[in-house]
Amino acid sequence: MPRIRLIIQYDGTGYVGWQTQPNGVAVQEVIERELRKLTGEKTDLHASGRTDSGVHAMAQVAHFDTESRIPPDKFAYALNVGLPRDIRVIYSDMAEGFHARFDVIRKHYRYTVNNAPHAGVFNRNTALHYHYALDMDKMKRAAGDLLGEHDFLAFKSAGTELENTVRTIYRAEWSRQGNILTFDIAGSGFMYNMVRIIAGTLLEIGSGKRKEDSIKRALQSLDRRDAGATAPAHGLMLYRVEYPGFDTAKIL
Repeated sequence: MPRIRLIIQYDGTGYVGWQTQPNGVAVQEVIERELRKLTGEKTDLHASGRTDSGVHAMAQVAHFDTESRIPPDKFAYALNVGLPRDIRVIYSDMAEGFHARFDVIRKHYRYTVNNAPHAGVFNRNTALHYHYALDMDKMKRAAGDLLGEHDFLAFKSAGTELENTVRTIYRAEWSRQGNILTFDIAGSGFMYNMVRIIAGTLLEIGSGKRKEDSIKRALQSLDRRDAGATAPAHGLMLYRVEYPGFDTAKIL
């Protein structure tokens, strides 16, 4: 059966996350509903990973199998006719043998902070307003301690059951443009809430609530109490996903 690959953008504000669940409307179920209208088939959409309630995506990757005669590159156009304006399919193609989740080699997330004295109107759903003064130099140095392969048990959300908490981080950088701060992190994979816990820890370091070596100490102790609070979801975005021979950054 032909396999179709999609790149999807969404504003997660009005959704309970990517994955279909009983407590609200999810991005996955909205797209699957439109696929059923188009193909007449009950379609299962498989994504690169879940995003939580309120988290956004610049480049979520998903795939589905279909017998539809719609040309692969036309699925994006066909789906966007019926999708709400806060979900857009921006690319579609045929990808035989591709798996959106299991073939991932690197995922990139971006956490955005509005470090102005007052909250902004236009970025209120996409950036955390954090009015405390922040020491960017400390945050940059602390972020460097994340690089490489580590056991991130201290950055695991309570109640999450995982046998393996070892991950490899390839990039962890802060940048600033005016009052807008962005934290870009790329890794082999991330646990539930892991990026938000890292971001929360770094913000506490920048504001002086935690010592600069807190990341290093948490990686050594593996104790959740040595890491900071979980930063709010709305500042987080799935920004880029890389696969062998396929990179969303080369398409967007």
